[in-house]
Amino acid sequence: MALEDDSIGWFSPDPRAIIPLERFHVPHTLRRAARKEIFEIKIDHRFGEVIRGCAKRRDTWINREIIESYEKLHAIGHAHSVETWREGKLAGGLYGVAIGGAFFGESMFHRQRDASKIALVALVDHLRAHNFVLLDTQWTTPHLQQFGAIEIPRERYLKMLRRAVELPRKF
Repeated sequence: MALEDDSIGWFSPDPRAIIPLERFHVPHTLRRAARKEIFEIKIDHRFGEVIRGCAKRRDTWINREIIESYEKLHAIGHAHSVETWREGKLAGGLYGVAIGGAFFGESMFHRQRDASKIALVALVDHLRAHNFVLLDTQWTTPHLQQFGAIEIPRERYLKMLRRAVELPRKF
């Protein structure tokens, strides 16, 4: 994370937040909205736009150095974006890093209502289809709790992490 002095800090919260893929919950109102709104889902189509969309906030931890680092990770196949498009325009999305059977969600943004939430639903569908076992969200928020995010102790997280990163998976 970018700190106030523009340096980069490493954070590893304890407890750690995850969304158990087997217990992912789509709120009823989002399910209804998904039927009404027609979003096209794309993966890795506009990674740079997604990370820059995530950075465009009043209070952000994503600075130029973070963007450049994640774009390099994307170029070598580790960082990925899940995007929602509507009428040919990027409506929202999320990005993160995939290692083995683990996906580490970094940030989300939306330009249209529910666009980032639909991207999260698409991400979970994608992870399940590719037999991923861990969706790490780092911290829990009320926004993520509605999808089933939970906090787990570091010891349990590290066991799950070890198992997940050793799995031969491709995003």
